[in-house]
Amino acid sequence: MVMESVKGYYMDLQCLSSMWLKKINGGSHKERLEEFYRPQAEAYDRFRANFLHGRQPLLAACAARLRGSTGMIWVDLGGGTAENVDMMAQLIDLASFDKIYVVDMCAALCKVAREKVRRKGWSNVEIVEGDACTFKPTKQATLVTFSYSLSMIPTFMDAVDQSTSYLADDGMVGIADFFTSAKYDLPNRQHSYAQRWFWRTVFDCDGIDVGPERRQYLEHKLAPVFEFNARGKIPYVPYFQAPYYIWIGRPIKCDKVNLQRFPARASDEFEAKRPPTFPPTFLYSLSWEDPREDDKVLEINPSDTVLTLTSGGCNALDLVYQGAGQVVAVDINPAQSYLLELKRAAVLRLPFEDVWKMFGDGVHPKFEQLLDREIAPFLSQGAANFWYQKSYYFKNGLYYHGGMGRLLRAVKILAKVTRQEHWVDCLVNAPTLEKQKELWYGSFDSKSVSGVLWFATVGKWLRQANIFTRISSFLVTNRLVLWFCAGVCKGQLSLIRKEDNIYDYIVRCLNSTAEYSHLRDSNYFYRCCLTGRFSRQCCPRFLEQGPFYQLKDELARGERLLIRTGTFVGELRKRTYSKVILMDHVDWLEQPDIDTLCDALRDQVRPGGRVIWRSASRRPGYAKCIEKAGFKVTRIQTSESYMDRVNMYASFYVAVRNSAPSPIRVPSGNVESTDERKPLLSPGSPDSVLCTPTDAK
Repeated sequence: MVMESVKGYYMDLQCLSSMWLKKINGGSHKERLEEFYRPQAEAYDRFRANFLHGRQPLLAACAARLRGSTGMIWVDLGGGTAENVDMMAQLIDLASFDKIYVVDMCAALCKVAREKVRRKGWSNVEIVEGDACTFKPTKQATLVTFSYSLSMIPTFMDAVDQSTSYLADDGMVGIADFFTSAKYDLPNRQHSYAQRWFWRTVFDCDGIDVGPERRQYLEHKLAPVFEFNARGKIPYVPYFQAPYYIWIGRPIKCDKVNLQRFPARASDEFEAKRPPTFPPTFLYSLSWEDPREDDKVLEINPSDTVLTLTSGGCNALDLVYQGAGQVVAVDINPAQSYLLELKRAAVLRLPFEDVWKMFGDGVHPKFEQLLDREIAPFLSQGAANFWYQKSYYFKNGLYYHGGMGRLLRAVKILAKVTRQEHWVDCLVNAPTLEKQKELWYGSFDSKSVSGVLWFATVGKWLRQANIFTRISSFLVTNRLVLWFCAGVCKGQLSLIRKEDNIYDYIVRCLNSTAEYSHLRDSNYFYRCCLTGRFSRQCCPRFLEQGPFYQLKDELARGERLLIRTGTFVGELRKRTYSKVILMDHVDWLEQPDIDTLCDALRDQVRPGGRVIWRSASRRPGYAKCIEKAGFKVTRIQTSESYMDRVNMYASFYVAVRNSAPSPIRVPSGNVESTDERKPLLSPGSPDSVLCTPTDAK
């Protein structure tokens, strides 16, 4: 074992000395390659495994798009020792390729490759000692790859032109290589002057040109499908990380795009910056608006173009499932966009059970493997980076992370500390609504002896000292807690306090929800809050098996869902819409921003189009501003009665764009069929589950 390690280090040093210390001689490109690679041919694979970081992700991205196809032709240009073939064998059955050509000009590397083919028994792999600029297979290629080779081909335009000449209409070209950006480049590629000079100088010593020209020419010849830019460590060289990129393109001109292989790119490729007031993750892990009530007002149809805030992404997927022609989801917090990207890619690429584990249970033991092989190749740069960093979310429960996750963890800890876990379990699994109400208003688990003792001693002392009430009030009404855990901003908090006591507001919402909405069979919002997961019969529609497969088909048909990171008004200005879902967005805005929004709604909402929103105020002043912008505004519901399964807002509005009158049908029966409306219980009443703190503001 020790001798093998020593031998390995010796081979690595051979590679390093060949790269940095040996002068490269030769009159032709082939001679220079031989001079450079001959001394390190035997050690090539070991050293490059820790240096060529883009190779495995490139092959994974290609394999994800090819899986399920047969009779394919793969041409690996500059394939060296055929290590790419060995790596691809871990991702896809090599028998799905009729022929694999490994083309390289270096005889020393081809010798190693032939020995590998013989040893592995690959009958469909052919090693070709030749020039990538002139090689042409007998049949059209499904896949052409340049794995850290395009930067070493001086006449790279000839190589790209030749490869595209034999590329099939539904084929693709994949590249992984080192790079430097242009002086003015895309945000996810941009390097400073010093970085550009340094890396071009370093790689030029080995005859490697890492300038931006190669990728620019690729984008001239092919339509971009996937791109990822990153930095990777250099073996035995501390602190320095070499920039590399992965890029996949397809023919620009083709009669019909293979959407299974090249699904529509739903999101922006660049990595958006997070606003400084937001945490470095998402606030909402699920959408906190009831889509069932939205459906009754919106009446979605295939001609609709819908703009919605992203939030947790569940409702955006639901709109696609409902049949909207195109749904545009926008959020200023990039992490919310990344969450929706993950949900979209998972629905498109994974079987139902894997999606259920990820977003139903919130836990998937093989998430990192799925991310590498199936999901990341279909994510944007920012989303891929985010989920590689946050992959641990799926180890202990997705819904216990993010801003809302803090609140869920607090609920879980509180239930454990007060020994009420059994009571919570009984509440969320109550067989009937009557039993649920009985448990809720009966409060804590009377069968738990330890719970009774705890409240009889410590709890009694806390209540007498008014400490319990004060602590509860602080936790519920504290501005920082409301923002970072519940996503309640300063403006929204002000609206609530103008009309109500924040503590009373929350208690009234919870009491009426417990009384009118069944947690076991219908209210997946609060079920998730109490348990950190959904159940098979109580979950968002995209996690129901029937809708899941329909949604998978809908998403595969083209640009049905666009995911954007930016301001709501900015996205509103880009196209016209028939339906706009503001959620509670306007509660967050100052008056000048409200005026700007109303102007944009007036200009961009089609005649007869509908705008819906919810507010923490029963009569928000901005409703009149929207009305003046040319809308007929109707208040559908208020918190004076049970509103919906979320039940956390004070009002629900719909506005119809004037000049093409469209009757507004106020939904009736918005309480579950088994429910009966009753007067709401005020905090402090004998039957209320919580008491009103005397010092709540």
